[in-house]
Amino acid sequence: MTAETDAPEPDRVPGYPHPRETRRLFGQGAAEAAFLAAWTEGRLHHGWLLRGPRGTGKATLAYRVARALIAGGPVEAGGLFGGIPAPPPATLDAPGNCPVAARIRARSEPRLAVLRREVNERTGRLRSQISVEDVRAVRRFLQLSAADGGWRAVIVDAADEMNVSAANALLKVLEEPPPRTALLLVAHAPAALLPTIRSRCRTLELRPLGADDLTAALDQCGAAIAPDEAEAMTLLCGGSVGEALRLDAGGGVALYGRIVALMQEGRGIDRAAMVALAETAGGRGAEAVYELVGRLTLTLTGRLARRAATGTDDGEAGPGEAALMAHVARAPAQAALWAEAVARIAATTRHARAVNLDPAQTIIDTFLELDATLAKARNAA
Repeated sequence: MTAETDAPEPDRVPGYPHPRETRRLFGQGAAEAAFLAAWTEGRLHHGWLLRGPRGTGKATLAYRVARALIAGGPVEAGGLFGGIPAPPPATLDAPGNCPVAARIRARSEPRLAVLRREVNERTGRLRSQISVEDVRAVRRFLQLSAADGGWRAVIVDAADEMNVSAANALLKVLEEPPPRTALLLVAHAPAALLPTIRSRCRTLELRPLGADDLTAALDQCGAAIAPDEAEAMTLLCGGSVGEALRLDAGGGVALYGRIVALMQEGRGIDRAAMVALAETAGGRGAEAVYELVGRLTLTLTGRLARRAATGTDDGEAGPGEAALMAHVARAPAQAALWAEAVARIAATTRHARAVNLDPAQTIIDTFLELDATLAKARNAA
């Protein structure tokens, strides 16, 4: 629908290929097979909900489905070729010379609309939500007829980023969809969607990637993960290619080790190291580091909660993590403490972002909160 620009894109990890440019999808054969089976059996639905953890290939699958439908989707009577339906494809892979794939990569395919957060013209930054005006633009696109009678597609990435007005506007499209139109809703947190939106879509479930598929996907993206960081990266990214790329871009494995070391094997937070980290991540131009510190702190807290609840040791993602867990994450009573800490830290982070609190002070407050939890966990052992 639009030409390529240099504007920031919310669905791209900076420095790596966008999902529309990704040729292969790893680890999600079941989801692809489910869509192809619906196509083969004549059960193509107008609404599809692609759900699963962030970074597992949902957007890549959406673009693959859109390309396949636009390039060779079924045509109703009176359409192209006198109404003879095109045979369903055996795969969603695009031929090397596919013009639709080339136009999608160039963001110039006239039968594809992408609904996502856009740049605020006043601030030059991405908006925090998809607005109702964005949905109205897509509705105007859908009022036009495809010149060849073929299929059109709308990708919503991510659907759980719509505000209430936008969600209600999209619901009207799902309730009365134009003919030969597929709406592909990418959702990282589908529970946040209106139940009426979920009920009008067929679901494709995407799972976290295993180690081999994750490695293959990272190789395709051109990410050169250091061999000595591969195991930690696998543990930290949770089977998410997108998260692995963000960790790689931000030196996430080393940063996680720094956060683990802050906790001094459960003895308490190292105050000097805490202040140094806050200065590093809270300074001007360090927004990406600040975001990464927040995510990795939640990751560590969540790992402590799981270890205490299950007693399962899945490996050490940072030096000293095993000793930390042995001291403060070995009993069910400690699991409850760490689970509560996860909820509090997540709430603090959301509040800080909403009211634009000082990043350095937010980091300090977060680790002081963790210091109190460490003390309780030691006593609960």
